[in-house]
This record gives sequence, structure tokens and C-alpha cells, in this order.
Amino acid sequence: MTEDQIRFEEQIADSVTSFLLALREIAREGNGAQAVSLLLLEISQVLLAGARLGAQTDFTPREEFQPDVGPEADIDELRLRLADMLEGVDAYTFVFDPYVPEVVESRLSDDLASIAIDLENGLRHFRAGDVDEALWWWQFSYVNNWGNLAGAALNALLTVVAHDRFDTDFEENAEAAAVTDEMLEGAPGVQP
Repeated sequence: MTEDQIRFEEQIADSVTSFLLALREIAREGNGAQAVSLLLLEISQVLLAGARLGAQTDFTPREEFQPDVGPEADIDELRLRLADMLEGVDAYTFVFDPYVPEVVESRLSDDLASIAIDLENGLRHFRAGDVDEALWWWQFSYVNNWGNLAGAALNALLTVVAHDRFDTDFEENAEAAAVTDEMLEGAPGVQP
């Protein structure tokens, strides 16, 4: 195995670990005002790891069946905390397959929990020393599940940020325009 391959494996594992730790911390803090921006950042970073996996030739596990590395992490509390924190923006819709456009209703909290399960499963293999299985699982689940969910969640979160920054209150603007018009009508030499 080359140094580049070892570095690649470690970088992917580090990205996965970082995402899982950050996701748990964001959920624990419960600060909805900061959560959207932090989740946008964390999802972007883990998607980079996924894209790096997707760009590789297919990884092949050593065994036909996935070795048992113990039970999946219980992420129900994480999912519930995220749902509470993201209450107003949790539900969203997206197109699952742009080539067969069907709108899917989803929840950010459910999708983030599903991503966490996929990533955590590979991490358990990695920590058990079965790097081939970990890489295969992360790549397989990226292409088949978590990559699409992360992309949809990223788009939803970016939309929340865009609405927050660029949406205007048309009633306030209409009132301001009316006041401005009144002021300009009485001003000499100014035409609206």
C-alpha cells in the first residue's frame, strides 16, 4: 500500500469522524440560529469526502458479506434533537432523481440521521481495522444513499440561508415607498 493510499484512507476517516462529532455537537447545543449555517458547512465538507470516494475506482471488500462490527449507533435522540431545533425548516421537498423527476417529501432531521448511520457504519469497520470494507461501504452508501441525501439537505439549508438574507417584507417596502413618494411630492424640483 502506498503512502498516498494510506493518507487518502485517513483523510476520509477524519472527514467522517469530524462530521459525526459536529452533527452531535450541533444537535446537543440546540441553537437553531447557528445550526443552519453550521450544518451547511459540515455537509459541504463531508460531501467533499464523498466526491473523493465517488471519483475512485470501485473499492472491493475482502469478503462477500459485510463482517459484523456490532450494533448500529442509536441515533434516535440525535434525530429528535435536530427535529426540535430545525422545527420551522425541517420539512422540505426535493427531486430524488433528476432523470426521473419525482418530488420527494422529507425532513432534514431524518436525512441527517440517515447520513450519520451510513457514515458511522463505515467508521466502525475502519476502527476495527477493516479499511477495505470501510472504504467500500462509504463509497457504496455515498453513491446509493447519503450522497443524494446530503446534496438535497445542502440545497435545502442553502435555500434557508438565501431566504433569510434576500427575502424582503413587501408590506414594509410598500410603506417605505409611500412615505418616500409623499416626501418627494412636496419637494421643489424633484419628480418621482
